[in-house]
Amino acid sequence: MDADRHDPGGREVIQYRHRSGILDLGWGHPDPDLLPADEWSRAWSRAVRRWGHQLLTYGHGPGPIPFRRWLGERLGETDAHPVDPDEIVVTAGASHALDLLATAHTRRGDLVLVQSPTYHLAMRILADHGLVPMAMTPDRGGLGIDVAATADRAHDACARGRRISMIYVVGTFANPTGRSLAADQGAALANLAEELGAVIVEDDTYRELALAGDAPRSLQSAHPSSGVARIGSLSKVLAPALRIGWITGPVEIVGPVSGGGLLDSGGGVSHANALTAVEFASGGGFDSHVATLREAYRGRRDALVAGLHRHCPDLDFEIPDGGWFLWVETPKVGQGTDWSTRAERQGVAFLPGTTFAPGDDSVGTRATLEQRIRLSFSLLSTAELQEAALRLGRAFSVDGRD
Repeated sequence: MDADRHDPGGREVIQYRHRSGILDLGWGHPDPDLLPADEWSRAWSRAVRRWGHQLLTYGHGPGPIPFRRWLGERLGETDAHPVDPDEIVVTAGASHALDLLATAHTRRGDLVLVQSPTYHLAMRILADHGLVPMAMTPDRGGLGIDVAATADRAHDACARGRRISMIYVVGTFANPTGRSLAADQGAALANLAEELGAVIVEDDTYRELALAGDAPRSLQSAHPSSGVARIGSLSKVLAPALRIGWITGPVEIVGPVSGGGLLDSGGGVSHANALTAVEFASGGGFDSHVATLREAYRGRRDALVAGLHRHCPDLDFEIPDGGWFLWVETPKVGQGTDWSTRAERQGVAFLPGTTFAPGDDSVGTRATLEQRIRLSFSLLSTAELQEAALRLGRAFSVDGRD
């Protein structure tokens, strides 16, 4: 790996930590070579000329109308359901959106229904608010949700005096599984949320990264009258550091966020970057960039898949239709967790499946997660991914020799 390409600034500048000699499949980060630095610079210059001082002053609390109008139309293209600008709040990324929703719609000690496995860093945000994750019962396949069984457990918890105020799901090309929420499970979840008086937070961060046809409809698009708050961002398709994210949903959900003191006092968030994003999108710039990303990530996915088929025939996985991740089943229970050190001796790293446990094992998914690993194909080149697969093959060799 070219250390300068991935980690030129060291610990004081960027989040990524390069480790010499390690091909790290654990990082869900974009390849630096795919970040549109030059195009963004030109878009910024156009935005300065167009907006002048309005680009640099305090912004409108919910976010600038030009960006919210563009985003609403864009969601109409990718999700068949345009969103009114009044139903959009601009945030500093999807993580900030989740934090704002937790502030507005939960209270300390509440239960939050979550998938198992789930996006692990979201659990940290919920914990910051004193919220307690409650794993939803998996379906027979283990990657979906048995909503009926989950509903029984949820109603039992409420009967014992617990309050369930939120349901958190990664519905499209999920991190870590790459799966999308089945339509019937989404409909049942919407009904359950109404019964519980809970808000559904649908993390839709990977929608633009469809690698095989169109992305499936979001839960919010399929059930526009239900209490779904969709969160998303441009971090995966433009650049993480821009911190451009959003919440979309009914006014009764987004209103308490947009009318809160944080956005009012700060004059919104990511104001200048949101306006610049509109300039970036003008003339088809965003469409062209996304097409480039899809082609690049499709090639990387396919390179890793081919390498695993060749060098790791005992590993089992589905090929995802989008996103950045392969969710891999190893042959023996415990390999995903126990063999990470061994893999690093071979010069390759990954995240064990237990990383994505929600912290609540009431549905008994821990043992399954101990047999899983997550591999990200977003950061490394196709050549590096092929070499990483070779090293994984050595680490997971049947005879156990290094």
